[in-house]
Amino acid sequence: MPLPEPMFCPQQIAVPPELPELLKQFTKAAIRTQPADTLQWSAAYFRSLSRGEPLPVKDRVEMPVATQRTDSGLSPGLLRVLHRQLGGRALVPAEELEQRWRAVCLPQAQLLAILALDDPGREVEWMKFLALACSSLGGSITTALKFACEILSEDPEGGAARIPYQTFVFLYKYLAQVDGDIADSTIGEALSALQAEAGKQGGMVQPRNFLSPQCPPLS
Repeated sequence: MPLPEPMFCPQQIAVPPELPELLKQFTKAAIRTQPADTLQWSAAYFRSLSRGEPLPVKDRVEMPVATQRTDSGLSPGLLRVLHRQLGGRALVPAEELEQRWRAVCLPQAQLLAILALDDPGREVEWMKFLALACSSLGGSITTALKFACEILSEDPEGGAARIPYQTFVFLYKYLAQVDGDIADSTIGEALSALQAEAGKQGGMVQPRNFLSPQCPPLS
């Protein structure tokens, strides 16, 4: 004979008053992020929430980018999430990067392919990794630097996407080094022109500057 089902009354079920708002925010975050693996992402979401860490949540639903490779799921929005979580440090343990990468449901093979470009060892230089990840989205070095500006900028989304000139120099020279086919003269001419523009903009560079026909090509 089956056991009778337990009886509950409202007095026995205590619903925390903050639960409805918490679930509402979680649902909105899931809709914006659209994770490939909802269960895995949800675990990462609540783990970050309980620790007071930046959440693995996109700022908005992303539209497909024309130059973006779609086979890996990597996107500017997910790179922005990772930058919020890891970008406060110059060096990031490779193990932690892998954990954060999995949390936003990105494939390990793509991470290993990016890391293999510079063989960082047990610690990853975050700015270099970000540059390589932007490059892996597809397109030219110019496109990669545009993505990097949009991710690193403190301007509001849709704004100028300005970053310090010296930060741009570091990213550009590093990607040019990895590329291996960009002449020093090309780099020098482009940086000279952009330095002049930065002098008019408080030491900042924005995509509009290096996308302009007046700017020497970056590659």
